[in-house]
Amino acid sequence: MSTQTPNAPTRLYKKSDLTFNPYGSEPGKASLARIIGPETSQTIGAGIATFDDTSVEWTVLYDEIIICLSGVFHLTVDGETFEAHPGDVLWVPEYTPVVYSGQKAEVFYTLYPVNWTETRYQAESFNRNMTGENL
Repeated sequence: MSTQTPNAPTRLYKKSDLTFNPYGSEPGKASLARIIGPETSQTIGAGIATFDDTSVEWTVLYDEIIICLSGVFHLTVDGETFEAHPGDVLWVPEYTPVVYSGQKAEVFYTLYPVNWTETRYQAESFNRNMTGENL
């Protein structure tokens, strides 16, 4: 029998209650609703993102799982594009440079660790070392 207590109570998040904020450089083309963050969980983060005829470049600074909910979602890694349809699942390991894009795509994502922004300096140092930049 486990004696560990949960960090937070079980919750239901209604999509209609979520706030989608602009994401990327083209307003209205991509948005992000962060659902689970460090204020809720000490370990994992989650949210929903949308992409419609836009692309967003990013280096993933955490392990990430992406599930396509609707539309067509594209994830490009090292020149290879993965095309996901509703129900498809993508695994993205930490420190992977990616391009997110899609056509009327809505995805659920979960990431670990939730406190990746606190450890971001480690990723920035890693990126500089990979490109040969001095600190």
